[in-house]
Amino acid sequence: MRLKTSLLQEPKHILFNICVGWTTADELYSCSEDHQILKWNLLASETSLVVKLPEDIYPIDLHWFPKTVGGKKQNQTEIFVLTSTDGKFHLTSKIGRIEKSVEAHKGAVLAGRWNYDGTALITAGEDGHIKIWSKSGMLRSTLANQGSPVYSVSWGPDSDRILYTSGRQLIIKPLQPSAKVIQWKAHDGIILKVDWNSVNDLILSGGEDCKYKVWDSYGRLLYSSSSHDYPITSLSWAPDGEVFAVGSYNTLRLCDKTGWSYALEKPNTGSVFSLAWSADGTQLAGACGNGHVIFAHVVEQHWEWKNFVITLTKRRTMQVRNVMNDAVDVLEFRDRVIKASLAFGHLVVATSLQCYVYKNWNTPLIFDLKEGTVSLILQAEKHFLLVDGAGLYTFSYEGRLVSSPKFPGMRADILNAQSVSLSNDTIAIRDKSDEKVILLFDVLTGKALGDGKSLSHKLEVVEVALDQCGPSNERKIALVDKNRDLYLTSVRHLGREPKICKIGNMVHSMAWNDAANILCGVQDNQLSVWYYPSAVFTDKELLPKSLYIKDGSEFSCAPHVLSYVGAKVTLRQGDGSLVYSSVPPYPALLHEYSSSARWEDALRLCRFAKEPSLWACLAGMAMSNRELKTAKVAYAAIGELPKVQYINFIEELPSKESALAHMLMFSGQVQEAEATLLQAGLIYQTIRVNIDLFNWERALELAVKHKTHVDTVLAYRQKFLQKFGRKETNKRFLQYAEGVEVDWEKIQAKIEMELAKEREKAANASVRSSVASRR
Repeated sequence: MRLKTSLLQEPKHILFNICVGWTTADELYSCSEDHQILKWNLLASETSLVVKLPEDIYPIDLHWFPKTVGGKKQNQTEIFVLTSTDGKFHLTSKIGRIEKSVEAHKGAVLAGRWNYDGTALITAGEDGHIKIWSKSGMLRSTLANQGSPVYSVSWGPDSDRILYTSGRQLIIKPLQPSAKVIQWKAHDGIILKVDWNSVNDLILSGGEDCKYKVWDSYGRLLYSSSSHDYPITSLSWAPDGEVFAVGSYNTLRLCDKTGWSYALEKPNTGSVFSLAWSADGTQLAGACGNGHVIFAHVVEQHWEWKNFVITLTKRRTMQVRNVMNDAVDVLEFRDRVIKASLAFGHLVVATSLQCYVYKNWNTPLIFDLKEGTVSLILQAEKHFLLVDGAGLYTFSYEGRLVSSPKFPGMRADILNAQSVSLSNDTIAIRDKSDEKVILLFDVLTGKALGDGKSLSHKLEVVEVALDQCGPSNERKIALVDKNRDLYLTSVRHLGREPKICKIGNMVHSMAWNDAANILCGVQDNQLSVWYYPSAVFTDKELLPKSLYIKDGSEFSCAPHVLSYVGAKVTLRQGDGSLVYSSVPPYPALLHEYSSSARWEDALRLCRFAKEPSLWACLAGMAMSNRELKTAKVAYAAIGELPKVQYINFIEELPSKESALAHMLMFSGQVQEAEATLLQAGLIYQTIRVNIDLFNWERALELAVKHKTHVDTVLAYRQKFLQKFGRKETNKRFLQYAEGVEVDWEKIQAKIEMELAKEREKAANASVRSSVASRR
């Protein structure tokens, strides 16, 4: 990825250019110390004078009123705020008429910024004051009073916090008076510019120490650049939060959100005082010290999938290369490309007006888009999801709109690949208003899943990912929380509370395989692959045995998983380089055999590979599918003899209900096992299960409730206490022991009778089913 820059031969501004701002994706306003506001039309390559400002107004900063909020167009979009050296800010219309001038500060107003929904304006002055104003220019409050000039200010993602500079310090101040202020020393020189992105919640800062830095919203340093030759005079996040631009003297740099540099340009511009991205994130404009306005657009983005590599060579042109035979195709588009995604055998390209879907490279399917600012494309095997400023839309690969999920407080403009996930039947979205909550929607209807209840976690969720294979009733979602712990849970949980199980810790990024439900992640600088994550619901002890760990020595610091396709994991290292890591292909084959019930083939594969991790996988899969014969072989291969004996016991049980209950017990689902036995009317078996688990009070409760086997519970309780030389202290047991006689012979006879009844019932059920099958 790099920037393709363009400059006019002669500057249009006479004195040095101070600030720039986009009105649309193809129209820009610039203003300078020569008092001129110019309009640049990029489609027609024309520049025109909007207005010449009065001689006493020297502009410093310019910011347009936000165009859309939550998909709704704003009425007041045709104005911008212009701050100046005389201590005023000016609300100015698109035609250059000053609608209102407000005395704001003593000395110059160094920065002015609208919040994301346009309900408030913040100004920062040379006098050290930071003030909040209504959109009509009425003073609401003075937020801070610093002793030194505040050179730059930025709103937090939810417009509830302010980031501003104070000499070498950065300060995050919430609007609520009682909330805690975060302050830290960020640079060794005065900080000149800051920016805070609403999508990734990361902070940028640059200053006179000639460095730019990336911080999280708690003030923790994520990246610090090496020292440049000159101070950092401007920086700006792209709207989607994936890249940012940095400006200095004769320098323009494009960087990834993690800090490393994609491209460095050395244009003859003087210092770049202001940078602004177009709303679609494809173009960048800079206000230069020699009066020029520099334009740049992002080219040479790459997308990879299996044997295809696609490169954006020009704004409207892509090159497709098949690395197997070096065949090259060129794709031409009518409008400029904004976003693209390549996965599951399809290329989806969003331009400013249309969406193109390619299965082969000759005949794309084309349909029009409502909004021209697609910020995210996600793909699954059967559908793809487009996110723009107005909402979320699920399309089939034939171009048919399938659904458009909506929920209260939806802000589609701040969604990214970490907070949204798509599978063939489910959409998962992290709720921005409460980051512990994950909203789940049905792809086909766009409605909330099940009873409409969302999934809640105990901590804030950082990343969500849905698995891509298998039936919808077995869909799983993996989530990483703020502590970097990795959890797995079922998406559909039929009325009962979902079971959220921890499967890893210190996980920095993750991805599901495209063809099997195998999960990989970067865990404490190692690549970990969970061959069968669902084992956590069947037998927790299998999880570490079915884990494949690749040593981190081949990766540099902070690798990030980009994709996991076939047997290849693609990682981006901390310095921006790509690393490809291969994973054994056997687990994917095992998943395929398991899903098609080819258990003999699965056993043959495990015997051939001779890998304990594969046997552990097979044991979990077989128990999940209640294939006891295969499970016995797999458990025996990994030396789990007590579990083999328990499976033998399950096989000898007379009724299906008992066998099912004990399989649920095997998976640790005690309540479900008890409910299964009670539903089948097997009261003694239910009581016996609780006795075996030493749930004495529950066993007694069931015996009393059903007026049977109270003496059995008391007898086993006495035997248990005698073994340990203890006396009874439980009041309930003492109470019932007074009126109940314990006779082991009678108890044994009753047990035999219960088991005989169960065998008879099972035999009758078997006869009925065989008769029904003959008919």
